[in-house]
Formats: sequence, C-alpha cells, structure tokens
Amino acid sequence: MRIIFMGTPEFAVASLDILIKNKYNIVAVITAPDRPAGRGQQLQQSEVKKYAIEKGLNILQPEKLKDEVFLTQLRGLNADLQIVVAFRMLPEVVWNMPKKGTVNLHGSLLPQYRGAAPINWAIINGEKETGVSTFFLQHEIDTGKIIYQEKTSIKENDNAEIIHGKLMKIGASLILKTVQAIEIDNYPQVDQSELVTKDQEIKPASKIFKDDCFINWNKSLTEIFNFVRGLSPYPAAYTIICGTDNRTHHLKIFKCQKEITQHKEAVGSIHTDSKNYLKIGVVGGYISILDLQLSGKKRMEIMEFLRGFPINDNWRVLFNNKLE
Repeated sequence: MRIIFMGTPEFAVASLDILIKNKYNIVAVITAPDRPAGRGQQLQQSEVKKYAIEKGLNILQPEKLKDEVFLTQLRGLNADLQIVVAFRMLPEVVWNMPKKGTVNLHGSLLPQYRGAAPINWAIINGEKETGVSTFFLQHEIDTGKIIYQEKTSIKENDNAEIIHGKLMKIGASLILKTVQAIEIDNYPQVDQSELVTKDQEIKPASKIFKDDCFINWNKSLTEIFNFVRGLSPYPAAYTIICGTDNRTHHLKIFKCQKEITQHKEAVGSIHTDSKNYLKIGVVGGYISILDLQLSGKKRMEIMEFLRGFPINDNWRVLFNNKLE
C-alpha cells in the first residue's frame, strides 16, 4: 500500500515510527509549516518533520489544505490510505481521496471525548480509564465508524503527561494493527451509536483556552485535584494569590495532593509555615501544593519556592481571574 501519514506533535511520531519499522511504504509525510517560537522567535520544525527528515521521507507542509497546488501534489502521490494522528481537521476533498479511506487515531474511547483535548478532559472529569480509537474519517468530527479500540487505566495520581505517554505507545500499536487489517481488507466497522448505552452521557473534549485553566476554589477537593493533574504539565492550572499589600501574583500549579479532613477554615484560605508547605482550604480538606511556577520564574518544588518567596497565612487567593 502507498500510505500518506499526517501528524505534527510528538504524539504522532510513535505511530509513524512503528509503520516505518514494519516496512510500510510511506510516500509522504504531511505536517504543520515551521513556526517561530521561543524568545528568539526562531523557526521551529514539528516533531514529525524532524523524524521524517531523519528517515529521509518526502515532506509536505501546506499552509492551506484546500490549496490547489497542494491538492495536485496529493493526487499525484496516488495514495491507497491516509493515516492521521494529531494533525488538524481535513476537508472532504483530502480525506475522501484515497481508495481505502483515511484513518484517524483519537486519544479516547469514542464516542466519549470527541474534540481537541480528550486526555485532559478524561482526567479532569475523574475517569478511571481511557484509551485510543482508530476510525475512518467522515463529515462530522470524530464520528466515523470505529475500527479498533484499546483501553488503559487512569491511576489516582496520573496526570496528562503520564496518560499522553501511555496513549502514544498504545496508539502506535493500534495504528499498526489497523493498517495490517486494512491491508488484507479484513477489519470491523462499528457505528459509534452502538457503543452508547441507553441514557449514557456523551462527554465532549473541547479545546482548552487559558481562561479555562483558572482554578475554581469553590469546587470540591477531588474536583480541584483532578483539574490540576488533568492540565499538568500543559497548559497548567493556575491561580492568583494576593498579598497584604494587594499586589497579585500568578501561580501555575503542576502537582498537588489531597488532604481529606473536616475543617472550619474559609474556602480559599492560605495556610503555610513559610518553609515546608503551602496549602489552600477547600470543601472537604486542603489542596497541598507540591510543584509550581511563579509568573516569570522557573518551575520549582514547594520548599524551594518558599525559600525565595515571602508568603504567610494573611495572603489570599482570588476567586476570579479578573484582577481586583
């Protein structure tokens, strides 16, 4: 088979790598254009492009997927199958081109968590398991017929980075299994409606923006704990703390732990010995912050942070992200 692979971030590299190692004919790799990044705004290549260069693969980087020059190049490749892993929405003229179709790998157990951030939302919502799905693209996003799925557990302290790593490996194996099945024209196609039980809620996984990452301290202990790990390390949950001088400071929180206890402290109250611990009073206990980053500073563990930052019990957290 002549295969075109589409992907951009590290998550996609594992799937491309497993196809290369199994001697599949990758006639082109399509990835995002180089973008300026970092303080120097130097052009940065995607992780998929770096891998493709290393392997000497044919690379295309279209700005617009409906561009006629790109579409002509795509038709000229005469692909039998397209594989999409962490790329972007494709127009029908692209996904409908290969005779064997276009397969997408999605980081959830579809139909649950359709959308851009399935790993984050599964953890934020306190799920105990997640997985990956391969399916054929069709008009509505993430709704095509399921080929295969593979499950994995979400442990109590797993964060988005850990689950991302798990799903990257599981997903690569599932892509290989899927391509092997398509190659011999022997594979299931399950309508997603068949995977939904009566009255089951379908949870979305919409894109996460900065304002979505602000911690609501009025939520329960477990909800806040899941929120922090679901956004760690990127884009990271954050809060704003305010000193007695009314100056505000942004804190990203990467790791915390739950202290389950009954208390009479105010929700959002700060408790610290200014040396070893910093915790916030919430409904059902305390959130003890372990790993954080002050705006403009490096990421650090709590003891290092407290050594250089004067904070005490008279400080407070803000309950909205519009500075008071």
